[in-house]
Amino acid sequence: MRIERIEVVPLEVPLSRTFHGSYYSMSARATLITRVYTDSGLVGESYNGDEVHSQLDIARVITQEIAPKLSGLDPTMVEARWQEMLPLTFDILRDRRLVLMAMAAVDSALWDLVGKAADMPLYRMWGGASSELPIIAIGGYYRQSDADLAAEVEAYLEMGIGGCKMKVGAATPEEDARRFIAMRRAASGEPFTLMADANQGYSVSDAIAFARLVADHDLRWFEEPVRWTEADVWMRDVKNKTGVRVAAGQSETARSDVRRLLEIGAIDVCNFDASWSGGPTEWRRVAGLAAAYGVEMAHHEEPQIAAHLLASVHHGTYVEVFHPDRDPIFWNLIANRQPIEGGTYQVPAGPGLGLVLDEGFVERYRVDG
Repeated sequence: MRIERIEVVPLEVPLSRTFHGSYYSMSARATLITRVYTDSGLVGESYNGDEVHSQLDIARVITQEIAPKLSGLDPTMVEARWQEMLPLTFDILRDRRLVLMAMAAVDSALWDLVGKAADMPLYRMWGGASSELPIIAIGGYYRQSDADLAAEVEAYLEMGIGGCKMKVGAATPEEDARRFIAMRRAASGEPFTLMADANQGYSVSDAIAFARLVADHDLRWFEEPVRWTEADVWMRDVKNKTGVRVAAGQSETARSDVRRLLEIGAIDVCNFDASWSGGPTEWRRVAGLAAAYGVEMAHHEEPQIAAHLLASVHHGTYVEVFHPDRDPIFWNLIANRQPIEGGTYQVPAGPGLGLVLDEGFVERYRVDG
C-alpha cells in the first residue's frame, strides 16, 4: 500500500454569539479535514484544530510540502513518516507551530488509515485502557449573569455531560470565585465536576487568591493559572502554596517543554494537544513521560481524537467538548457521533478514529483557498 495523494478541506462556521475568555474571544469555529488516499483504495481521514486565521497556511504546508515528501511511501509506517515530516520544522524564520499543526493533521489521518487497515479502533490499537470516558464541557464564559451560568450547568446536565471547565482570569479573584461558586451551586445535589481555566490570565498572587477562595467548593483542577512569561515556576508556586491540582500542557509544542513542567513539579495534569503539537505520535510520547512522573493525562479539546488517546492509557482523564453553540462542528460534522449519557462518552468502536463525516455539512462550510 502506497500514498497516492493528500487532500485538505478547510471549514469555517460562524457562531451564534461571541465567546469571551480571559484575554481572547471567538466568533467562529474552524477546522481542517485531512484525507490520505492510497493505491489500495483505503483512505485515512481526520479533522484537526480550530485555526480560524491560519488554517489556509496550514493547508498549504500539507499540500505543498508534506504531500510531495510522502507520495509513494507506505502509510502504515507512521513513525517513519513522522520523522520525514519533522525537518520542515527546522526553519527558524517561520512559525514552527503552523508546521506542527500540519504534521498533526497528516499524522492523525495516517493513524486513522492504519486502524482501518487493521480493522481496529485506535484506542484498542494503542493499548485499550477503557472503552468509555467521563465527559465535561468547556464553558462558563464571561459576559454572562449568574442566572446564565446556572442555566448553562442545567443544560449540560440535561445533555448528559458531567462537568464543566469554566473561564476565569479576566476579572478579580473575588469576582471569578463568585462565578465559580454560582456554577457549583447550580449543580447542587448532582455529581458535577468543575474545573477553572485562566488561559494564562492571572498574576501569581491573584491565582493564589482565587484558589483559596474556592478551596471549599471542589475545584478538580486549576488550568494554566498564570501568565506565560514565567509560567513553569509560577504554576509550581500556585500548586505548592494552595494545594490545588494544576493542569497545563496545551501551550507546549514539544515533549521537551512538557518534560520541564514535569521535572520541576509544576503540574498534576498534562493536557498536551495532539492537534497543535505534532499529532497522536507525539502525544503518546508525552503520555509516557507523564506516566513516569505520576501525572494524569488530559487533552485540550479535540474530542474526535482525544477520546482514543485518553482511552488508550491508564492515566487518561476527561473528554472535553463545547456547548453546541460554541462548537457546531463536533455536534454536526460527525454523522455517527457517539451517545452521551450519565456523564460518560463511549469511545467510537469503528476502525481507526471511527468517524463518518456529514458531507452536506462539509460542503456548506468549506473554505476555498
